[in-house]
Amino acid sequence: MVIQKQEFYKKGIYYTVRSANGKDAKELSELRVQIDGETENLDRERGEAYIDPSGFEHIIREDSANRRSLFLVAVAEGRIVGFSRCQGSDLTRVSHKVEFGVCVSRDYWGYGIGTNLLKESISWADSSGIKKITLSVLETNDRAIQLYKKFGFEVEGLLKKDKWLSDGKYYDTVVMGRFHE
Repeated sequence: MVIQKQEFYKKGIYYTVRSANGKDAKELSELRVQIDGETENLDRERGEAYIDPSGFEHIIREDSANRRSLFLVAVAEGRIVGFSRCQGSDLTRVSHKVEFGVCVSRDYWGYGIGTNLLKESISWADSSGIKKITLSVLETNDRAIQLYKKFGFEVEGLLKKDKWLSDGKYYDTVVMGRFHE
């Protein structure tokens, strides 16, 4: 699905949130590798599960044509600084829900970019007849967990000792969901 571009301003930075397009593929491929190396909050380490530009072109094309999927980018200072994706399915038993994921470059944390990617995704889902948004988040990512709760997500469960991080310890993954009547 494709949404209308939205503009935001916070702490002296203007940025837009818009649907991804094929021209974004190369930049998204590079940004994903960068962001994966900036935090342990994501599933991957830098370079793992690499998606090349043609892979991103395929994902963007598929998501743009699918009414149950949404791929958004945040653009600040002339470059993509974050992105989110809601991935749905046409399978009847799960067609009412999408899975949400988000990445924002560390240099742009604190500007509301993740919040606005989430808000736009929720708005799209609610207006598109999507009943449930699910996500998973590392137990130590308190900022994200509080943000998700603020937007109506509830903890649905824990995946115990689900991630092994660089400190040599195992951490739980929190599974959250938001249901819209």
